[in-house]
Amino acid sequence: MTRLPRSTTLTIVLVTVIAAATAIVVAALVAGSGDSSGDAAAPISPSDPSAASERAVQVALPSVVQIESGDALGSGIVLDSGGDIVTNAHVVAGARTFTVTTSDGSRHQGTLRGAFVPSDLAVVRVSGAKLTPARFADSSKLRVGQRVLAIGNPLGLRSSVTDGIVSATARTVSEGNGVALPSVVQTSAAINPGNSGGALIDLNGAVVGIPTLAATDPELGGSAAPGVGFAISSDTVGRIAGQLAQQGRVVDSGRASLGVELRSLPQGPLMVTGVTRGGPSAKAGVQPGDILADVAGRPATSLDSVALALANRKPGESVDVKVRRLDGSTKTVQVKLGQLPGS
Repeated sequence: MTRLPRSTTLTIVLVTVIAAATAIVVAALVAGSGDSSGDAAAPISPSDPSAASERAVQVALPSVVQIESGDALGSGIVLDSGGDIVTNAHVVAGARTFTVTTSDGSRHQGTLRGAFVPSDLAVVRVSGAKLTPARFADSSKLRVGQRVLAIGNPLGLRSSVTDGIVSATARTVSEGNGVALPSVVQTSAAINPGNSGGALIDLNGAVVGIPTLAATDPELGGSAAPGVGFAISSDTVGRIAGQLAQQGRVVDSGRASLGVELRSLPQGPLMVTGVTRGGPSAKAGVQPGDILADVAGRPATSLDSVALALANRKPGESVDVKVRRLDGSTKTVQVKLGQLPGS
């Protein structure tokens, strides 16, 4: 196998503490970057930057909680005064009830309101508790080089804070499990197991993202790649978590879908095992048993490759899809993408 440059051999880690601070390690690809102009934080005095950080933490800390379920531990952010808490879907995976601990140490019981795995977001609801909702900033105004702070519960150390900068915006990152996250914020703030679902804040104490992924480097024996972490943008959080809190599911994901079920064959190809009746691929002539060869000009080598090909597409866009039939013939069809359904 050809040795890849270091920048393309990173592994992404879902930063949830599982069984005494171990983490699920999954392969991932990182594609594209950009940044947006604008100002998401008020100017601070260069002579006393620590004072600004302290003020920001004081504002945000009461809104960041710890979420526990069985052996899993992560973080969450209070979304509203009704007791809704947004976190990562992988933090709550497989569980329905949780213990939620606030920054002052009070403990409450929470239940799963809803989850949307394609965006790795979920909402846990706590009833009867006086929680402090967080303020959310417009992540589209983040600047590369802007100072940010990460607040969460790394390795079970409740209400821990790390600092760094915005390293890049508009990243597209694959979690390695068929989930691709668009418009992700890359940060140099240290993100460790247990930070998942916590807060990435600006110097006003407003949330600009949810720390979700950290990178490890195979050339360092799988240890952490310093200063390479990823957070789901606050704009994505607002769009998805709001629907989960209000309806318990996502009815308008804004994410594109082919309308097919896929299965990886032992030799590597992806087989179409199901086609949504009346859906985008069905209308284009894709059939069960077809081998998916190419989506939007990208080879369909894995579920992750397909997720990445669609991550930045919108419902209503058209893409070319190449399939190989059972008789060995190939066909390229144009698929008008549908909307990825909620759960």
